[in-house]
Amino acid sequence: MPALLEVKGLRTQFQTREGLVYAVNGVTYQLEEGETLGIVGESGCGKTVNVLSLLRLIPEPPGKIAGGQALFQGKDLLKMSSDEIRHVRGAQIAMVFQDPMTSLNPVLTIGRQLTEALELHLGMNKEQSRQRSIELLEMVGIPKAGDRLNDYPHQFSGGMRQRVMISMALSCAPQVLIADEPTTALDVTIQAQIVELVKRLRDELGMAIIWITHDLGVIAGLAKRVIVMYAGFIIEEAPVKELYGDPRHPYTLGLLGSLPRLDETLHRRLVSIEGLPPDLLGLPPGCPFAPRCVYAMDRCHKENPPLESVSPGHWKACWVDTRREKTQ
Repeated sequence: MPALLEVKGLRTQFQTREGLVYAVNGVTYQLEEGETLGIVGESGCGKTVNVLSLLRLIPEPPGKIAGGQALFQGKDLLKMSSDEIRHVRGAQIAMVFQDPMTSLNPVLTIGRQLTEALELHLGMNKEQSRQRSIELLEMVGIPKAGDRLNDYPHQFSGGMRQRVMISMALSCAPQVLIADEPTTALDVTIQAQIVELVKRLRDELGMAIIWITHDLGVIAGLAKRVIVMYAGFIIEEAPVKELYGDPRHPYTLGLLGSLPRLDETLHRRLVSIEGLPPDLLGLPPGCPFAPRCVYAMDRCHKENPPLESVSPGHWKACWVDTRREKTQ
């Protein structure tokens, strides 16, 4: 049975005054029905551009989808007309953005912003859409939902605004929910509440989720599989337990080494990854991580390694066997 979403060789570029920015460089992955896929990496690694490309939300110009396919239920999202992709957005694939204050319209009530999608995609009348909006707000835990429909975004706290965004994303019962760092601007307690809310809704509604973050800690209890991105490339992909238990790419090792752990018997110094991500205007000829890598050898600076299988479902793009290097 084919995957719900299959991305093959996606490449996205931006033309700037300084030159061509290679934002996403041939990424390939898939999403199964009901699965939660985590995409992690530093800021600027191409995580968000990757999913915005799928929904054709890249501004053209300066952006351009330079190649690849994104098959959703057998149809290529990248080849759809403007009308076709508009019916996919929100109705079948929904997205929750990082900052709800910039995603919500400040001059429209929450009720109007919720009912608009219901009337457009599901053909509901005003009363039907109002009742459904109340149900959606109650579903995401907003108290006195009926009274809050006439409120504006600034009258909600950050956590409540993010709940509103989630209710809007779920309004048309999408098959895929893309969450782009939805907890980054929130404090730790509210972050945990939002993650638990999304897990509960996923289990109740059976939707698939792509969760984008720079925080591997958030992904641990949420995702089934994890993709690690760096400089527009996928550099490791594995089931979540295997990625945490047996990371095989030096960059993943670095990310995990910077996380505090509760299961450490001895005090362990957190490590940092030295250096900065590469300039995507002119990628080096070899592995993009080589200038920062403690395991790098001559070949790493000359050839960019392909993704290769290291065990069933576990892939890495690295010339070095980090396991062997650590034991030497």
